[in-house]
This record gives sequence, C-alpha cells and structure tokens, in this order.
Amino acid sequence: MTSWVPDTPGFAELCDQWEKYLEKYQALAKENNVCIVPGTIVARPPGATAEDKLLNQTYFIDNTGKILNQYIKKNLWHPERQHLASSMDEPHVAFDSPLGRCGMLICWDLAFRELICDGAKLIIIPSFWTLNDCGPEGAKWNPAAEALLLDSFLTTRCYENTCGAYYLNGDCTTEKAYALVAIVFVNAGGPPGEGYAGLSQVTIPFVGPITRLGGSAEGMSIVDLDLSVLDVAEDNYKIRKDLASHDWHYDYRHDRKNEKL
Repeated sequence: MTSWVPDTPGFAELCDQWEKYLEKYQALAKENNVCIVPGTIVARPPGATAEDKLLNQTYFIDNTGKILNQYIKKNLWHPERQHLASSMDEPHVAFDSPLGRCGMLICWDLAFRELICDGAKLIIIPSFWTLNDCGPEGAKWNPAAEALLLDSFLTTRCYENTCGAYYLNGDCTTEKAYALVAIVFVNAGGPPGEGYAGLSQVTIPFVGPITRLGGSAEGMSIVDLDLSVLDVAEDNYKIRKDLASHDWHYDYRHDRKNEKL
C-alpha cells in the first residue's frame, strides 16, 4: 500500500500510518460482507525508533471486519534487508477462515515451502514482484525470466510434495496435513515498459492457473474455487499416505540445527 521506495524522504513516516489503512480495509470488508487480504502494508513497529527496521505485513480480514490473521514477511529479498526486519523464528501457522483453512505468504516467501503441514488448503500471496528482480545480467539471458519463475513456482507449489524445515505444529503424516494446495497470487501491475510483472492468478493441482491476468495491466478476476480438487489430488498422488508409511525412504526431517526430529 505504500509502494516500495524505502530511500525516498518521508517513506518511513508514511509507514507510521499503517493502522489507518488497516482500519479502512476492516470497514470495507464489513460493509461489503467479504473477506479481504490487502496488499502488504509496510509498518513501523509500535515503540520503534527512526533507526529501527520496518515490517512488511499483511492481514486476513473476515467479512465482519475482524482480523483473523496477521503475517509478517519471513524470507526477505536481499535488497530489502537493510530496511526490513524478518519475523525470523516466530511460528508460521495456518488459520481457519470462512474460506476454509488458509495460510499466507508475502512475495519472496513463495520460494520457500511452508504451511502445508499445518493443514493449509488455500495459500494467499500478495506481492510486489517485478521483471527487474532478475538483475541486468539475468535479463541478458531472458528479459522475461521473472515471469517464467513466477509461473513455474506457482504451479509447482500446488503440487509440492515436501515440506519446509521448521514446522511447529507437528508433522506431515497427520490427517490435517495437505501436500497439495490451491494458491491465490496477487501481484502489482503498472504502466507497460516499467518492469511490472503482473501475472496474478489462482492455481490448483491438475489444472494450473484457472485464471491468470497477463503482463502489467490492472485487472480483476472472479472465480469459483472448488477445493475438492485437493482431495482428488491427494487420492491420486497419495503423498500423505507415503509420508505416513513406515517404509517411506525419507524417514527423517531436519530442523534448523540439522538434528533429526
């Protein structure tokens, strides 16, 4: 909501207004009887000084205006680290919502596998991802490299059959664990020729994107999402069954200290 211009004078002061943005979205959700996940709101933490780093955070607001979940970006893109603080080792869990059990990621978090073992079926990912993120050397190989990466990541994550390293709510052998998920990815768009990637989409197993906004143009897409496709995918690929089997060859998980769990 603040864009991403951290070196611009006044940017940090703008981040002090994060509660104003959030309250307006809460009122909007209640007025229209819809759930809303806003684009991320960069905020200065309560009690922080001008020298402290900022937080990149998003919220799930239900149709009554209640905040069901707050998520702070965990995996920071390298250029962000001088400005932003990560949520580090804080528990990253799924939550129940009117849409079912959901999880949230922000932008570069997409490159890391989390939330599946806590039963998330729907993962929502607001982003500000541009075609310029591959850098000038990468662009020499393929100017659309970031678009390729996004499309590949999003479909792959739907089929993901392994899990991140530090789940705090049990393992992937439980009934609540889903190895296949639906993904809602919402990315910034902007004027053509300025590096905006767009590519907002809803992606599910078997199909890939069931809706996909191209390029950088602003747009909106409304889709019906039948999450029973996840049960069909689980029945077909039997990933959860394999994880629970005593003879499954991946018989360990590593934590952050490389110790067996």
